Amino acid sequence: MNDMHGNSLKTLRQNLLKQRTAFAAEQNYAEIQASLIDHLNQLLSDQGNSWQSIALYWPIQDEIDLRSTLLAWAKKQPGRTLALPFARPDKHLDFYQWRQGDPLLASKHGILEPDPRNVERPPINPDCIFIPCVGWSSSVINGQSHYWRLGYGGGYFDRTLAELKKINSNLVCIGIGFDWQQLNDAQWAAQTHDEPLNMLLTESGLLR
Repeated sequence: MNDMHGNSLKTLRQNLLKQRTAFAAEQNYAEIQASLIDHLNQLLSDQGNSWQSIALYWPIQDEIDLRSTLLAWAKKQPGRTLALPFARPDKHLDFYQWRQGDPLLASKHGILEPDPRNVERPPINPDCIFIPCVGWSSSVINGQSHYWRLGYGGGYFDRTLAELKKINSNLVCIGIGFDWQQLNDAQWAAQTHDEPLNMLLTESGLLR
């Protein structure tokens, strides 16, 4: 990737994050957030029985908060577990079981993470992963829609998903974003190292 593209990508990310902060302060934001959570609940009632473990994220910088919705999903049936990511120094993520009230550690990026030394919360490979998007795009390959996530630029999720998909070919990766975050090819096109998402959830519904 040339420097110009690297810099323009950095600017694009910064602009999208500024837009998200402004968007979260708008009057109708609570309504839009509620709409996204409604679609999430619909997804969980349709497909939630096929998953035993769901990985979520600890929200930062105006990311939409899925915690209470997913805690309710986990409580509905015994054996269901939630997991949070832990960023390793080699820029991969490990997922550890998470329960409400667990003590968490702040990463160098300021994100709260599970404590990998907590023997009561073992590492798990989740069945489904919810991933927040800074931006997203879609493309049609061989007649099939694919969804792509623009993240913060660390590459953690792409590396991790590539590994986890080898272990579990049924892994479901779902991007969480808003309609306005959709990018066109002129703004951003997924690179070969970008891992596609299975679905994308916005306030308008589920794209798959």
